[in-house]
Amino acid sequence: MKIALLTGLILAFAACNPSGPKSNENDFAAMRTPIKTYLALGDSYTIGEGVEEADRYPNQLVKRLNQKTAHEWLEAEIIAKTGWTVDELDKGIDEAGPKGEPYDLVTLLIGVNNQYRGRSVDEYRVEFEQMLLRAIGYAGNLPNHVIVLSIPDWGITPFATNRETDKAKVAAEIDAYNAAKRSICGKYGIKFIDITEDYRAVGDQPEMLAEDNLHPSGEIYTRWTDLLFEQVKTIYPAP
Repeated sequence: MKIALLTGLILAFAACNPSGPKSNENDFAAMRTPIKTYLALGDSYTIGEGVEEADRYPNQLVKRLNQKTAHEWLEAEIIAKTGWTVDELDKGIDEAGPKGEPYDLVTLLIGVNNQYRGRSVDEYRVEFEQMLLRAIGYAGNLPNHVIVLSIPDWGITPFATNRETDKAKVAAEIDAYNAAKRSICGKYGIKFIDITEDYRAVGDQPEMLAEDNLHPSGEIYTRWTDLLFEQVKTIYPAP
């Protein structure tokens, strides 16, 4: 897989530079245009299963950025599919062949299906780190242009209740996945946004659910957009 080659190259560099992959931002300035580009990587939460395209958080974010900042952003390029695990996202990226690099912003939200299928946190830790390195590469090796979102806890949904899911077990596993995710983000200086606790507080409310009673409604995605927007403003402050 391409990810294996990429990982070998970047980790070799990282071994000499423990703080993670870095680059002089000025070196990439000439490669970037006044028009900004955004790559969103993920699974059902990123593709917005059960909601209109306009309600997906990547699309909400681009709309907000175009309305509220001095920069012009192209439509988000989304590589995501309902049910994808990390390795399936990796293959999906290969098949999609994104050609917009370096992207001015890359977001990554992946892992819930690894947990749902009962895969180990140790396996996830390895795969997520490789995927994060790939995301950094798409951002022109600028870690501060990558944002990672935590995994929401699907165990709080009516879908989980109807399946008589062990909610405490799901919550504990989601917490373990997110702890691994947060730790790896810290290793590479990546912004990690916790959306899990707020989702646990409101995600089971009828207006916060898509029709399948599992996936979020556009209102939840708006809450995530709010958090992302505040972070992107620190990357691209108004002139």
